[in-house]
Amino acid sequence: MTVNGILHPERCILVTGGAGYIGTHTSLQLLLDGYKVVILDNLVNSCEEAVRRVVDLAGKQGKNLVFHKVDLCDKVGIQAVFDLHRFDAVIHFAGLKAVGESCAKPLPYYINNILGTLNLLDVMNTRNCKKLVFSSSATVYGQPESVPVTEDSRLFVLNPYGRTKLQVEEMMRDITAADSGWRCIVLRYFNPVGAHPSGRLGEDPQGFPNNLMPFVQQVAVGRRKELTVFGTDYNTKDGSGVRDYIHVQDLATGHSAALHKLFTTPDIGCTAYNLGTGKGTSVLEIVAAFEKAAGLKIPLRIAGRRPGDCSVVYTATDKARKELGWKALNGIDEMCRDQWKWASNNPNGYQPNQEPSVDFKPIANGNAISHDNHETVVKKDTLP
Repeated sequence: MTVNGILHPERCILVTGGAGYIGTHTSLQLLLDGYKVVILDNLVNSCEEAVRRVVDLAGKQGKNLVFHKVDLCDKVGIQAVFDLHRFDAVIHFAGLKAVGESCAKPLPYYINNILGTLNLLDVMNTRNCKKLVFSSSATVYGQPESVPVTEDSRLFVLNPYGRTKLQVEEMMRDITAADSGWRCIVLRYFNPVGAHPSGRLGEDPQGFPNNLMPFVQQVAVGRRKELTVFGTDYNTKDGSGVRDYIHVQDLATGHSAALHKLFTTPDIGCTAYNLGTGKGTSVLEIVAAFEKAAGLKIPLRIAGRRPGDCSVVYTATDKARKELGWKALNGIDEMCRDQWKWASNNPNGYQPNQEPSVDFKPIANGNAISHDNHETVVKKDTLP
């Protein structure tokens, strides 16, 4: 799929955190849209196997992907990547993202999400690469005062993870106000679920899942005994909490649409867009839809409400539809269908001992892996 039917073979996009869940789907979409893509990732919460699969799924366009193992806290490493490539824009996913963990261990979140972003922005600025799409979150709205949530709703974060997202947004607003050469788009998305329809790309959380759908799929494949539902006494149709779930494939096209907007709108400054379906779905409705897709029963354990959880949260989609020409195309049935295909084909996620989907062979210096025009540069002084 291309954005407005336009291919961009001459444009090169840096995707930080591109080996992760949303990053891999977006990188694949960009390749199919005709962009050259460079993924930068430290592989702390991701793996090279996911990148290999992106190359494979992209077919002929796979030759236009390059992967560098670099941590954003390594500013010299970022500069080295910019020495190797001329970037037309950056999509910034990289960062830690677990709300609970951020409350227990706030310092790593501020170091990775704030310092890492500062390093990236500084290098972008010195290299005159001033177009950025930032992966933000609906977390910046905290407890919404009303629904649907719009881009003008109150920003009120409740945890360190959300604060890092909002602080990066503020940095971008300050930068674009001071320098009209910068163009930034903030994408605040709601609850990403689903997987690539091929069943070869999906979410593979390291350790304990932090979101509903990975937990559901781990119960479905027998990795966990039951799913805990927190709260069934909310003022909703079935008593369980309601959220706006969006297919990861729709998020991928949303990022491509945002890139197109950056390239065609000189005066965009720093503009935020909510990405969601505009519809609320309850936890129990998600479970029922997944059971239908998988043809099995998900054992449930009912527990009390968690502190800070909202009853109903979903977004308005008007601004993204009107200004980006984008809307979500997939419903809950498609999300659960694709999630189950991923889970059933990959019950243990990206297993390190499984056969690679592409033939990667070490080259002479032992620091890189090559596949045709695809190169993986591994910096030995970065995080494992």
